[in-house]
Amino acid sequence: MLPKGGITRCSLAEVPVGCSLNVAFISFPGRHTSYMEAGNHTEVSEFLLLGLSEDPELQPLLFGVFLSMYLVTVLGNLLIILAISSDSHLHTPMYFFLSNLSFVDICFISTTIPKMLVNNQKQSKDISYIGCLSQVYFFMVFAGMDDFLLTVMAYDRFVAICHPLHYVVIMNPRLCCILVLMCWLIILSVSLFHILLMVRLTFCIGTEIPHFFCELAQVLKVACSDTLINNISLYVATALLCAFPLTGILFSYSQIVSSLMRMSSAGGKYKAFSTCGSHLSAVSLFYGTSLGVYLSSAVTHSSQRSSATSVMYTVVTPMLNPFIYSLRNKDVKGALGRLLNRATPCV
Repeated sequence: MLPKGGITRCSLAEVPVGCSLNVAFISFPGRHTSYMEAGNHTEVSEFLLLGLSEDPELQPLLFGVFLSMYLVTVLGNLLIILAISSDSHLHTPMYFFLSNLSFVDICFISTTIPKMLVNNQKQSKDISYIGCLSQVYFFMVFAGMDDFLLTVMAYDRFVAICHPLHYVVIMNPRLCCILVLMCWLIILSVSLFHILLMVRLTFCIGTEIPHFFCELAQVLKVACSDTLINNISLYVATALLCAFPLTGILFSYSQIVSSLMRMSSAGGKYKAFSTCGSHLSAVSLFYGTSLGVYLSSAVTHSSQRSSATSVMYTVVTPMLNPFIYSLRNKDVKGALGRLLNRATPCV
């Protein structure tokens, strides 16, 4: 509670993140402010996003760079979706999950970058409380879905390599849809739970977030009301939703490696493991950037450096996924070529 008739300015410090899922839960852009005055509860429904830099000369450069990265991400992932949907040879479980991953990556980057670009052009740093709630909710949803889908794709590769004769029976269309639906239901419910806990909090006037999007853990740190339940829920959910997917991925690949070791043919080993190359690259990028953000946050107290580092998991990872799956996969590369040939009119 603030002093009577007084207004307190609060600044948010960057907090470390342990994994992208953690980042999802830690990502909340808002500046909802409130204070008590003469026994009345007055609210200012606005936050202030400080962005990556306050230097006016850097703003045009930042706008150009992030707009280019955003367009490349959306176009690349959209081409993956179109190539898979238009080529009957790619109507398999592995590519069904890949098309879902591409869709989630488009939504993931669209949660943060468009608002940043708009603020850059308008030379404004404001974000409404409702906009902040929406941003943190959808950021948690799509970051969590990225993690879950990578886990499901690891399970798909495990079945394909360790149980090839039963692959078609096990990974039938019904099971694939159920797996994706379960992922959506779990992460939507968890994200909604955090939002419902957060809306009961009050915040100080003039809350500044040293980031280009909102992070939930930072907002909790400047809340004027008690956040014990919020913090406990945040850490428990983050631990569980990071541990289970990562454990599933590690278990799947341990079984894959064990199965490959029992193969006598070197060519068979290479062919089987080559189907996992793109997925392993995507997993390494996803968890590697998250670990990098965590380590950088642990060794530096500079909010601008931490914000710059977070660009890796919020922008770079969704942008690179289409290149990973197209350049390292002959089937996708061929489907993209046929799609572009049909789209390009004959001269």
